[in-house]
Amino acid sequence: MKPVWIIDDDRSIRWVLEKALARENIEFKSFASADEALQAIAKDTPQVVISDIRMPGRSGLELLQTLRERHPSLPIIIMTAYSDLESAVSAFQGGAFEYLSKPFDISHAVELIRRALEQSQRKNASVDDALATPDILGHAPAMQEVFRAIGRLAQSHATVLINGESGAGKELVARALHRHSPRADRVFVAINTAAIPKDLLESELFGHERGAFTGATATRHGRFEQAEGGTLFLDEIGDMPAELQTRLLRVLSDGNFYRVGGHQPIKTNVRIIAATHQNLDERVKLGLFREDLFHRLNVIRLRLPPLRERREDIPLLAKYFLQKNARELGVEQKSLSEAAIQYLMAQDYPGNVRQLENLCHWLTVMTPSQVIEIADLPPEWRGSQTSSAISGEWRSSLAQQVVLALQRGDQHILDNLSRQFEGTLITQALQYTGGRRIEAATLLGIGRNTLTRKIQDLGLDEGRHG
Repeated sequence: MKPVWIIDDDRSIRWVLEKALARENIEFKSFASADEALQAIAKDTPQVVISDIRMPGRSGLELLQTLRERHPSLPIIIMTAYSDLESAVSAFQGGAFEYLSKPFDISHAVELIRRALEQSQRKNASVDDALATPDILGHAPAMQEVFRAIGRLAQSHATVLINGESGAGKELVARALHRHSPRADRVFVAINTAAIPKDLLESELFGHERGAFTGATATRHGRFEQAEGGTLFLDEIGDMPAELQTRLLRVLSDGNFYRVGGHQPIKTNVRIIAATHQNLDERVKLGLFREDLFHRLNVIRLRLPPLRERREDIPLLAKYFLQKNARELGVEQKSLSEAAIQYLMAQDYPGNVRQLENLCHWLTVMTPSQVIEIADLPPEWRGSQTSSAISGEWRSSLAQQVVLALQRGDQHILDNLSRQFEGTLITQALQYTGGRRIEAATLLGIGRNTLTRKIQDLGLDEGRHG
């Protein structure tokens, strides 16, 4: 078997992968740049390539494109520390075998390499070098799965159903699916079926003929005609009235529709992407949604995770929104303190990403200081401080103390901080109970004798607590 080629300008990444492959008895060669690898490939070819995406000189995507032209069946795994949609889609459109975001779990990386070693041929695709602003960001594994799905669907015309809570970014995903599809040069049309009155929705979707009803003074083209050749995004499809579900099913079945008041069928070529925050399977069981329409829409289903399931993305998203708002308003960008970040990561976000985006806009406009603290947050955010938020705040303070101790070169850091931690707990418990040790011990979950011993060991002020 030919070797696995590791290409990364970061020596530590190469070293980690080399050690992991050596343990698995997988032969390898390492290169510090794409140019080095391309020089070597003139004399030798690898079994699998695992390459960074951003390196000095030729990029990983340029390398990917060159290798795909010369060796179209060569499996290539792309690594990147920039966990954004564009990287994922560009990698997949370039024909990458898989996309691996840094920092990665080494066992997962080895598993991907093993799968790639078994790969004999991979469908070829063209590279999209678009450098559009990343509208979907995320390090979280759940978001990486969404990125992968968008990449794999890049050359597809398949109907897609997106499940996700309000504010999670379903329309952003729909736009990304369109932008990275063969229909990208045609129009993207979005309609929220829940926001339009039932009596108007039919005309909005299918248009109407002149004189079809009172007030119809001219022929109107509906959203299907507006989206011809492109993509029609039907948001909150679960709320669509039953009679319109029937009409939509007919369009999906035979590709024809009639304007309201019309008698001539109109042929349509539109890709449908639907979205809902509801459980359509359950609505089908309850008779609220047509089962045959559900199956027509449910060709490919994507689940967009709520923000509370991807808390690690909150700092990344907040920074992006603060940058975006500062740029749009022409002001200096603001940043969040570590305590504020930890506080925001502890919130539940019923409004998801949209709620965080609105908060960042408010902070950009209303906060006088450049570094945003918890006290700078809107009153409704500070007033809703939960136990998890409090936990995040003290953990942040503890982390800062640990860093300071490490920087000072302190010895016995664990013991010293543990004594401070226990002392604070006991002091506060005794203050709360008015010095009653039995009650304080019970609240702390320890015995009275243990409490007495700890008071002595920690040198706490016994006279103060009786």
